[in-house]
Order: sequence, then C-alpha cells, then structure tokens
Amino acid sequence: MSNKHIIQTVFAGLDESSMQMSIGQAIRLTLFGTSHGPEVGAIVEGIPSGIIIDADAIQRAMDKRKPGGKYSSKRNESDNVEILSGVENGMTNGKLCKIRIANNDVKSSDYSFLPHHPRPGHGDLLMHIKTEGKADFRGGGTSSARLTAPIVAVAAILAPLIDKIGVKIEAHVSAIGNITARDIQSCPDDWQNEDCINLRCKDPIAAKSMAQYLTTLRGELDSVGSKVELCISGLPLGLGEPWFDGIEPALARAMMAIPAARGVEFGRGFNAVQMRGSQHNDAWGGTVTEPKLKGESPDGAIAGLASGAPLKINIAFKPPSSIAKPQLTLNLETGTEEYLVVKGRHDPVIGPRAVAVVEAMATFILTDLALRGGYFDD
Repeated sequence: MSNKHIIQTVFAGLDESSMQMSIGQAIRLTLFGTSHGPEVGAIVEGIPSGIIIDADAIQRAMDKRKPGGKYSSKRNESDNVEILSGVENGMTNGKLCKIRIANNDVKSSDYSFLPHHPRPGHGDLLMHIKTEGKADFRGGGTSSARLTAPIVAVAAILAPLIDKIGVKIEAHVSAIGNITARDIQSCPDDWQNEDCINLRCKDPIAAKSMAQYLTTLRGELDSVGSKVELCISGLPLGLGEPWFDGIEPALARAMMAIPAARGVEFGRGFNAVQMRGSQHNDAWGGTVTEPKLKGESPDGAIAGLASGAPLKINIAFKPPSSIAKPQLTLNLETGTEEYLVVKGRHDPVIGPRAVAVVEAMATFILTDLALRGGYFDD
C-alpha cells in the first residue's frame, strides 16, 4: 500500500478529511484525529534512518505540553506516545512513521450546546458552514490544540538531528496581559521556582506577578492573551531556502498554525518601522572564513537565510475563547442572540502550554530546512 493510500485510510470516516492537515517538504507531517475522538496522531514521511528513539526524552516533551497544570485545563491525559511504524531495534528505519496518542479523559457532554449555539471567538460556526453540519465540534474537533500533541512527539523524535548540528531552541512565556518578562537571554537558564515552572516563564519576578494575576482572573471567569518568546542559536550560515521557504516565512507559517496564534514578530519586528536604514543595518565583522554580524542584537536571518546570529521570534496568542463568563451570541435554532456560558475544562491563558508547541514547531521546520540544504550530510 502506498503512503498516499495509508494516509487516506487514516482519514477515512472523518468529515473534515478533505482539509489540508500537512506541513513540511523533505519531512512531511500529516495530522489526524479529533480532540474527543479515540486518538490523535501523525503520519510522518521522510524521517532519516538511524535516529535513536529516546522514550524518556519524548515523554518529557509531552509532559511539558500536556494539560493538567495549575494554570491550564484540568483535562488529565497521560499523553503516552505509541510509535506504530518507522522504528526498528530502537531507531528510525527511514520508512513512513506513524504515531498515536490516545484520548482518555474526554467529557463530550460539555459541548452539548453545539452546533446550535456557537461560541464567540471560536471557529464553531464557520466549520459548521464549511462542512455542511458534519464537523465534530467536541473539544474543537480537528481544530483543537489537542492536535499539537503529536507535533511535540514528532519534534522530540527529530531533536537529535538538530542537536547534531549545534542548534539550540529555547522558548518561554514573555508576557501575560500587561505583565512582561525580561528577555530570555537575560533570564536564568533553569526554572527558578514553582511559578516559573507552572507558567513556563524564566523571569522569577514576572512569573510571580503573572501567577497572582491569573488567580484574580479565574475569579472573574475570564481569560487573557499572552506572548511566547523563542530564541534559536547556533544556526548554520545560509540555512533556509529562497522566497516562500525562507527561514522566516517557513517558521511564520508554522507558528501561525498553532491554535490561537495571532501574530509573529522576528528580530526588531514592528519597531523597524521607526528606524532608519543606518540604524537597522547590521555590519559584517569577523573574518573572511568566519564572518559575524556586529551590533547589540543583529538579525538572525537576512533574506530568508540564517545569518549566524541568534534568531529571536515573538508569537502572540489571543485570550482563550472558551470562558465561563456569559456572552451574547447567535443561537442557530432560535435565530436570536442568547447568552452562552461555556462549561468544562479550559485554559485561562495559552502561553504556558504553547511554549512546548513553539519549540516543537521550530524543531520540525528547521530539521526540514536543514535536510533540504544538505546540512546533515556526512
């Protein structure tokens, strides 16, 4: 059976099966499953052979993303990763890899108001129209952040390749509401206290303020926006492809695919609008054999190619849409606007759980680009 037929078989029976659920070129990742179905997972084509499978490292990555933390949804999933194909004798064999993660803690009754009373800020109504009423809305269905779990698992499998070429990928929550943390490079390398661990923020002072704010917010039955800062160092000079697969476009597409992402900023970002060329341009220094960008914080990519400087990215996330505060929204059965109170287990803020997903997306995209550029060739 061909890879195409295997993928089609996995999607059989899903109402949203005709939608694009894939990313990557040298490595192609295709997601499957729904939030409240039996499983979520991924089919991955193009993983090189010889990568040693570190089950403990994979589980650590899953634990960093999974719900159940102090400031996240109380959905309790073990997130044990089953690798069903593509691995022999403890290492990848270069063939199609299929992974599965079971959904064990679902409460579908929390979504009994759907599809007739769509949530404000969610894609319920739009997906209802797009699929002519056939979509599975429980927990967000195929649009749910639950499908980020297999992305994190795949990235954990690929991580040794990125480590091999000396790339370091690190993220933390840099803002929740109006509370802003220090630059990640100015923070301690480890998580200093419980607030830092729970909020995935490396600035202990900011993390404490964030924790106090979220405690108040919960009492108000509301949610809040957040920002994740990503720093990628050790990128080989020239990594990236022209135009649409430049390092920034490729990463931006992946980051914007994370549910609730609303903006991506590279380097000095929108502050560049207020700068002159003489201020923004980074001069080359170093040597002929080892050129190096000068300046306080030079751009990590120029014209879509890695410059050798750390690549700094900020990803903004909107407030989670599912809140217990009454909101007026259209009821499709009655044709009138009625108040909706969303019950169930939901995150008050996206950032803390998004950190693991942001790092995973970066790992996947950079591995794909490095394979295309021949950076893993012996």
